[in-house]
Order: sequence, then structure tokens, then C-alpha cells
Amino acid sequence: MKNVTDSFVSLGHWPSAGSFGFNTDILSTNLINLSVVLGVLVFFGRGVCVSDLLDNRKQRILNTIRNSEELRGGAIEQLEKARARLRKVEMEADQFRVNGYSEIEREKLNLINSTSKTLEQLENYKNETIQFEQQRAINQVRQRVFQQALRGALGTLNSCLNNELHLRTISANIGMLGSMKEITD
Repeated sequence: MKNVTDSFVSLGHWPSAGSFGFNTDILSTNLINLSVVLGVLVFFGRGVCVSDLLDNRKQRILNTIRNSEELRGGAIEQLEKARARLRKVEMEADQFRVNGYSEIEREKLNLINSTSKTLEQLENYKNETIQFEQQRAINQVRQRVFQQALRGALGTLNSCLNNELHLRTISANIGMLGSMKEITD
């Protein structure tokens, strides 16, 4: 306390001869600054109530906090709604995925069955075509063999038959036809 009183006492000892200097005593200069600031506040702040300013500031801070809490609550509510929509969309996506896989498997089986039936029909057509071609080839061979046999027989008959043998053969055949006619009547 003695330093405080000494600093006020030393105020009277400052030279006022027109020189200006710095006081290096920190404690005494802070007291002077503090007393000047308090004096200015008391003199100019009589009409302004510091408590009113503090109350107004407190109210603004509380209103800001209240608004922030309301916004936070709204954001949390929107977040929950978004999470619920996300869960719903994920469930629908899973359902679509399962249905898609089932549909793909079903289509795959249908395609396999259809292809199998088509291959079976083609195999049957191939076998029928082979049988038809074999039968046709056999018939062509028979016709050629028959034609060659007929030509050979006619050639043999023409070379072996003379008029007399020819007439006897015709008479024998007519006789056979006559006897056949009598049997059938």
C-alpha cells in the first residue's frame, strides 16, 4: 500500500518544465490509467446503465442459444427422417435386387428350356431328314437296279428269243391267263 501512496505523492514531483518523458514504474502507471478510465466511465456513464447493457447482451445470447437449439432440433428431426427414408430405400433396393436375381434365374431357366426344346426339335428334324434321304436313296437304287435288271432281261430275251420261241411263250402265257380266268369265274 505504501507503493500506491508513493506513486500519488510522486505525481507532484514530476517536472513540468515542458519536457515529456516515460514513467517506467509499471505499478504507478497502471493505477493512473485505471483511475482515468474509471473516472471517464463514472462521468459519462451516469445515464447509461451497465446492467441494462449486460442484460440486453445476455438476452441476445440466450435468444441465439434458443434459436440454435431449435435449429439443432429441426436438423436432428430432418436427419432422422432422412435416415428413415434411407432405410426404406435400402430395403426397396434389396427387394429389387432379390427380385432381379430371381427374374434373371427364371429367364435363364426359360432360355435353357427353350434352347433344349429347340435342339431336340432340330435333332428330330435331322433324324427325319436322314431317314427320308436314306429312303429316297434306297428307292433310287431300287429303281436303277430294277431298270438295269429289266434292260438285262429284255436284252437276254431279245437275244435268246427267236420267232418260234416267242410264239410258244405267248401261247403259254395266254393259256395261263385262260386257266386263271376259269378259276376266278
